[in-house]
Amino acid sequence: MKQTDIIIVGGGIVGLATAYNLTKQYPDKTITILEKENELAFHQSGRNSGVLHSGIYYKPGSLKAKNCRAGKVEMETFCSEEEIDYNLCGKVIVATDESELGAMQDIYERGQANGVTCEIIGRERLLELEPHVAGIKAIHVPEAGIVDYKQVCQRFADHVRAGGNQIVTGAKVVGIEERGGEVTAVTPQTEYTAHYLINCAGIHSDRVTRMSGSESPAQIVPFRGEYFELKPEAWHLCNGLIYPVPNPEFPFLGVHFTLMISGAVECGPNAVLAFAREGYHLTDVNGRDLWETLTYSGFRKLAGQYWKTGLGEMWRSANKRAFVKALQKLVPAIQADDLVAAPAGIRAQALFPDGSMMDDFAFQESQRILNVVNAPSPAATASISVGQAIVEKMAAHFD
Repeated sequence: MKQTDIIIVGGGIVGLATAYNLTKQYPDKTITILEKENELAFHQSGRNSGVLHSGIYYKPGSLKAKNCRAGKVEMETFCSEEEIDYNLCGKVIVATDESELGAMQDIYERGQANGVTCEIIGRERLLELEPHVAGIKAIHVPEAGIVDYKQVCQRFADHVRAGGNQIVTGAKVVGIEERGGEVTAVTPQTEYTAHYLINCAGIHSDRVTRMSGSESPAQIVPFRGEYFELKPEAWHLCNGLIYPVPNPEFPFLGVHFTLMISGAVECGPNAVLAFAREGYHLTDVNGRDLWETLTYSGFRKLAGQYWKTGLGEMWRSANKRAFVKALQKLVPAIQADDLVAAPAGIRAQALFPDGSMMDDFAFQESQRILNVVNAPSPAATASISVGQAIVEKMAAHFD
């Protein structure tokens, strides 16, 4: 058995940012991060497009809005101090016909309420920014940017280790026991005992919450985001971030173009049900994961509400021509030959039993355990701010 002051379950960006903040504010406390994979940031934190979100979409006053705005500034400062490349390349949210202007106006007003630097522009200005885009109007968000979050995670880890703390990979937590004023995390190799435990398990956060003795208010349902990349000869078709006006009735943002820090351009995603929580390929099937999803009332109700949209996503997944057609709505010059398959990602969607989505950061606390029940996008952008919020919650227990 190994002793530490604080155990963090999960070596993704939220767990690492939390540990980073703890080392700064409580350098006398020892921290052990337990990560089930053999490397850090292996799942959502290392498989995203690297967008530095502005906070324009989020409900004013929500935890997502507050933490995104604060976290973006903190992330930029951290990257500057650590000499990590980032690029405020800007973003356009494009309306391609009159029917989208109302929803676009709503997004703009949210951006204004959240303090985002943004403006509505006409077609002439849009073409100056993105010459190959089809659109009648757009919201220009010049402060949106891109960064490599995997590199950020590695730098967080460097700081955590430099503070004399331990990061253990290949350490899957299979049990949590709270007794005698301590909490123990059980792994196949050994047990780790601490005064406090923080659950930052991401796509497995609901399972770890139940493991800790609490009832999770929502269940994680995995959706696979399928992407293509543009071939280098087509990179000129996109200068920054090009997004459609999202359908307000559907929780996903629609296929879009993302300039990445490497200079490549990513296109997507489709959002299709994954048959495993870590199901990055169509052939990845986990019986337990799939059974939990299909028998969960929340998923069945969501599927009943959005089945038509879901079929469209599945059709684009199976048919490259349909995917290209969706992309051509924004950039008509795109052709199928311009695209090559790119790695997929998983979105950990927390669903309530009634089928509604848990759409904000959510935490659940006991005397010695804090569960991060939901850490949706923009968790990477907001990670330093979210980590600070977690430390503030823990401070009440420390005191």
